[in-house]
Amino acid sequence: LLNIVSNTFCHVLYQQESFFQDIDTLQKHGINMADLKKLKSVGICTVKGIQMTTRRALCNIKGLSEAKVDKIKEAAGKILTNGFLTAFEYSAKRKQVFHVMTGSLEFDKLLGGGMESMAITEAFGGENVQIFFHGWFLSFSPCLCCSPVTAQLPGEDGYTGGKVIFIDTENTFRPDRLKDIADRFNVDHDAVLDNVLYARAYTSEHQMELLDFVAAKFHEEGGVFKLLVLMQRKDNQYILIFMYSALSLEYNVAVFVTNQMTADPGAGMTFQADPKKPIGGHILAHASTTRISLRKGRGELRIAKIFDSPDMPENEATFAITPGGIADAKE
Repeated sequence: LLNIVSNTFCHVLYQQESFFQDIDTLQKHGINMADLKKLKSVGICTVKGIQMTTRRALCNIKGLSEAKVDKIKEAAGKILTNGFLTAFEYSAKRKQVFHVMTGSLEFDKLLGGGMESMAITEAFGGENVQIFFHGWFLSFSPCLCCSPVTAQLPGEDGYTGGKVIFIDTENTFRPDRLKDIADRFNVDHDAVLDNVLYARAYTSEHQMELLDFVAAKFHEEGGVFKLLVLMQRKDNQYILIFMYSALSLEYNVAVFVTNQMTADPGAGMTFQADPKKPIGGHILAHASTTRISLRKGRGELRIAKIFDSPDMPENEATFAITPGGIADAKE
């Protein structure tokens, strides 16, 4: 596998029309190139992206008046369908979903094969648990950082591997830890690091700017990026999560979000066993597809539990922390 990571990407472009249509097609409906460039400058590169953006947000783009926005929305509506698919059509689209391995077969089994594309996988841990994932000490917010490596490797059902984007709000990213994981999978260090794009997000506003870049990058290199990782923090605006959800659907990528726990002031009035809950409330709960709670076990063991999922039943998996990332627990 030594050269797989560096040689794969020239072969992994999807047929982009399967997922999105370039906004340049709007020229045929009377939208000029200057206005299209304004849309692209904020990361709106597809017709679907226009549909996913509110009129108010479009009007906030410098140089776009309400009249222009109405014209752009009308043009996009002529290209896109009314949003309804038959169950058969949607089933065909779902066949393009892939799974990113976590590094543990038991954990992958819990998730139905790994972290799913076209979806957000959220993981959260207890406030008093220091979860040590592959060399990163992260208070409250566990990260499956094996995934920036395993996402690059070919897998089951024709999965070709691809690049990764990592947005860090907590200054916890340590690229040298990826080298240990690369050693485990016998892949080249430099190739692994070259295929991970990293950005430090300092504020929610800055994160929004980074998402503009991410959207443009996904469009520019359609099908190449497979995983987007967000290290979340308490003061983030959770409306951003919906933008991540839109990106995962439009460009068929897997999105992994870490989260924190907070005290539940109403827990004392119920029979709730754990007085803590993941932050973000109903907003994050509805945006995430699969939610996983993580807790510490004996020694380097960790226990993952399905907290909410549309596909998988409530269940648990035990895995181990190793120098080469997470792995199956040894008996």
